[in-house]
Amino acid sequence: MHRARHPSRIVACALLVAFAWTARAQSADTIERRDLAPGATYIQFVDRSVPLVMHLVRVDLRQPGVELRELHGRGELRGRERITGMLRRPQPDGATVLAAVNGDFFDLKTGENENEQVIGGEWWKGLKVTDSPYDAWDNVHVQFGIDANGRPLMARFIFDGRAVGRAGVTPLIALNFNPSGKPEGTALFTPRFGATTPRDTSRHTVEATMIAAGRRGDTLLYVRRGPVATESGSAIPPNGAVLAAYGPGSRHDEVRAMAEGDTVKVLLATLPRPPRGAAPVLLIGGWPRILANGENVAADAPVVEGTISRNAEALHPRTAIGFSRDSSTLFLLAVDGRSRQSAGVTLVTLAKIMRVLGAWNAMNFDGGGSTTMVVGGSVVNHPSDTNGEREVGNALAVVKRP
Repeated sequence: MHRARHPSRIVACALLVAFAWTARAQSADTIERRDLAPGATYIQFVDRSVPLVMHLVRVDLRQPGVELRELHGRGELRGRERITGMLRRPQPDGATVLAAVNGDFFDLKTGENENEQVIGGEWWKGLKVTDSPYDAWDNVHVQFGIDANGRPLMARFIFDGRAVGRAGVTPLIALNFNPSGKPEGTALFTPRFGATTPRDTSRHTVEATMIAAGRRGDTLLYVRRGPVATESGSAIPPNGAVLAAYGPGSRHDEVRAMAEGDTVKVLLATLPRPPRGAAPVLLIGGWPRILANGENVAADAPVVEGTISRNAEALHPRTAIGFSRDSSTLFLLAVDGRSRQSAGVTLVTLAKIMRVLGAWNAMNFDGGGSTTMVVGGSVVNHPSDTNGEREVGNALAVVKRP
């Protein structure tokens, strides 16, 4: 209701940001601008009439040495942590974290994120559909990625995994996730999942242990080692993986056919394939897509991605990511909400703001109490939880390599 009386003010405020901060803009809004590094800028802008407080990090993806990295709570697949805590762990190459925002939706109990994850070219989690418990139906959520050429990606990527052994090609229905409820299928578990594969007493399971033997292009090479287990809960070797075939059917025979000493080729990819054949080196999920090739598609989210209307159409704190039409500029936006200083926005309004700022494609990250932006090691927005900054499952960081 309150937002509906002032939609033009929100767009006008974003226009002020997009057009070089003229003297007139300075008199209309409280604005802070901080250059974080060549090609990376933090901007805060305020519209008191709505009221609305927004925080933007704008990144020139063509700038040498500036890149995006995903960070995980506790550095593990399942773990919650404040972003400021994640940033205290030094980057392995000595890179400096310039800014970070909260990322994908996550399980409040375990911290495990709901969608696919590729970090530094390594697959941490692969799914055919999201494991979110809040979907109107089982479907695929949108994901943001960076390909091997440094170009941004955005699509509803489906995990395309295959194990090639003596019996031919075995499709993988999941990576580091127990495909519960599936009558039949094979999953791959790596050390990122934990010490053992998940216990599953509801279906007959066959598990085959493999030891890593290198990589050939985008293909992982393994060598089969040890007997095939006829129950779940196998130890996952620190330098290997386990193929787990669930349910009755031919998948058991395919895994059993991978004999001691056999080479097993594992291909991990996405559908659709990224343009120019460059596999993603980073993949992080969200929900839902709000801009598609310049078009505001946020209102279609309940139909396309099964979002909950009462969430999408209400005023909330929001976090969003997007990139420009020429893929050269990245936008990270955090909108404060649930306070007298800032009302928050709907998904449709969030898309409008991102479009005016210059985004051509954009998606929504987790919001509400999770919305957090950290710049220079300090939280710059006002998280809406009573305890302040929330422990989240993962974050997306802008870093400057040494």
